[in-house]
Amino acid sequence: MPIDILVSEVGPRDGLQSIDSIMPLEAKKSWISAEAAAGVSEIEVGSFVPAKLLPQLADTAEVVAHARTLPGLTVAVLVPNLRGAQAALAAGAHKITIPLSVSETHSLKNVRRTHVQMLEETRAIAALIRSVPAANRPKFEGGLSTAFGCTLEGPIPADRVVELGVALMEAGCDEVGLSDTTGYANPAQVKDLVTRVRAAVGEGAFAGLHLHNTRGLGLANVLAGLEVDVTTFDSSLGGLGGCPFAPGASGNIVTEDLVFLLESMGLRTGIDLSRLLAVRRIVAEAVPGEELYGFTPDAGLPLGFQPATQEVDAA
Repeated sequence: MPIDILVSEVGPRDGLQSIDSIMPLEAKKSWISAEAAAGVSEIEVGSFVPAKLLPQLADTAEVVAHARTLPGLTVAVLVPNLRGAQAALAAGAHKITIPLSVSETHSLKNVRRTHVQMLEETRAIAALIRSVPAANRPKFEGGLSTAFGCTLEGPIPADRVVELGVALMEAGCDEVGLSDTTGYANPAQVKDLVTRVRAAVGEGAFAGLHLHNTRGLGLANVLAGLEVDVTTFDSSLGGLGGCPFAPGASGNIVTEDLVFLLESMGLRTGIDLSRLLAVRRIVAEAVPGEELYGFTPDAGLPLGFQPATQEVDAA
């Protein structure tokens, strides 16, 4: 079914890495299967990092193996370096993202590498991917983290974001995306930065937006993104997530609220919102004690609500 907006679920990676609880492998499989069955077509299922750093994601290879059995699902992972990319390729991920923090201070905290070192890793990963037969190559995204501001450095110059976006493309990425890692973005800034980066890297090379709701502007920033023709947004079920290496950077935008917003505006996501809301129970039971967020799950769907995706199904 054709969709207007791709909602990319990042909870199994970004959400779980930011909480103390370790979700059992079988629960992760159930979560991912249930979201895929609800119509979510891209899920970032984990990250290939040392288990001693993020024990919550130690089973990513097993999670990828399961996710690859789900028809129509794009299985995405995050990798911090070449070693992680090698593991991602071996596991069979469809999409690999490398995070490059525009704030070098954050980069050193997050992946312990400078910009120069991260670009070297990017070139090495691109060469690795090119060594794979074309039909089996994963998409390679460069994620510009802390693009809108940083809790460690403060404001981030837009020119620096653009410069590093171009550098990622020159290093071999297929596309670049913008991440509001620390919840600093505002709608005017979103429109300006998306426009600048897209102009620099090319229309087809802009991947999308990863937004947080740390200061309550998450969905306002989605609307700003829509105004400049962004068609892919990351979100996390129940709003789980943040960044463990950026103080105060809590709160991914809530997948359930994002889908409700888009569908109520007549934009097709391909997601059955009622089935998506039911997935929340799987997560809540697997990580008891962890707070889940979202207005739509709390209030329920309004009487007479007509989601755009179901309208297409009925036509």
